[in-house]
Formats: sequence, structure tokens, C-alpha cells
Amino acid sequence: MTDTTDTTKTPRRPRGEYAKSAATRTAILDAALEVFSESGYRAGSLREVATRVGMSEAGLLHHFRSKSALLQAVLDHRDDLSRAHVDFDHEDGVVSLRGLVILAERNAATPGVVELYTTLSAEATSPDHPAHDYFVNRYAYVRRSITASFERIAASGRLRPGVDPGRAAVATVALMDGLQVQWLLDPESTDMASALNEFFRGFVSGYDLASLESVLDARAELVAD
Repeated sequence: MTDTTDTTKTPRRPRGEYAKSAATRTAILDAALEVFSESGYRAGSLREVATRVGMSEAGLLHHFRSKSALLQAVLDHRDDLSRAHVDFDHEDGVVSLRGLVILAERNAATPGVVELYTTLSAEATSPDHPAHDYFVNRYAYVRRSITASFERIAASGRLRPGVDPGRAAVATVALMDGLQVQWLLDPESTDMASALNEFFRGFVSGYDLASLESVLDARAELVAD
């Protein structure tokens, strides 16, 4: 009887090994985020990251081929954490804006991460910076997403007259980045979440519950008349 077993196929990796590898990558990303936040990207070393997860630098490079590749993964990891608080796909655009406020509140608890992001975004304006493409793409994505949120708000009749969704999105990104710089320089100078809330109130009728009730009351009076 002929043996039809294909001995050239690579043996499947046990499912438990995939889970272990994924957990190791996550641990490395968390450690790298800490190291880069504390020391900056240029000063933060792969050796320090590896030490924090209890492995050799060579072992770390098995998961991430270079420091720039690790940085890219760290930035993507931070975005994944942020998306847990901001739902850009929600049918109510106001919910998306409120998510940005929640994110600003959470950022205030992680000054090292905010400093890392702010420093890298400025350095990455240079085309040869390892994070240049990341920030170009990220800003494009965020502008599109916030624009879409304002468009849904406009469709619901709650965007104030004269407000353009695209320009409002650009202004939102500029405000958030500017607030972060001011806050890093002097944490007592501004409350990022409160400033962002106030900004959105100027663009959206009924942004918060109290003003929403006023809008609904005014509409009810118009209908009654």
C-alpha cells in the first residue's frame, strides 16, 4: 500500500503556541510603550524593553525585526487601546465626539504616553523618520473619521449653521494636539477634556443632555405653533 502522506508540509504549530506568542508580543508592546514613554524613542533601548519582559534582546528581535518595526507596532497598539474608547462607526456622531473627550480624560492619566506621541508626531514630519508614514496615515484616518461623525450630526439636524464637517474635523485634531502640548508644559494650565467639551458645544446643538432638552423643547414649541 502506497503511503500518500505529504511529508513536505510544515507541521502545524499547536494552538497553544499561537496564544503564547500573541501574549508575548502584547507583553513586549506594553513594555516598549512604557520604556519609550519614560525615556523617549531615541533613548529607550531594546535591551531595556527585553529586560522588562524577561527575555534577551535577540529573543525580542525574533518578534520584531528592528527598533523601528517595534515602534510601528507600539503606535498601532496605542491606537487599538484608544479605539476601545472612541467608536467612529456609531450611528450617532455625538457619541463619537464624546468618545474623544473620554480619551482626553484617560490621556491625562498617562503623561508619558502623551509626551511620546507629541514628540514623535513633531519629529515624524521628516520624511526619513521611521514613524513618518504612520503619522501621515493616522492623521488622514482621524480627519476622515471625525468628518464622518460631524456629517452624521449634520444629517440629524444638530450641526450648527455654517459649520463645515471637514473644517470642524481639522479644528478638532488641531485643538486636541495643541491642548496636549499646553498640558505637558503646564498641567495646571488646562483641563483637556473640559476644553474639548466646550469646543463641541459650540458646534453641536444638544451636545450634552441639558442643551439637548432645550433643543427638543424648542422644536416642540415650533410644532405646537
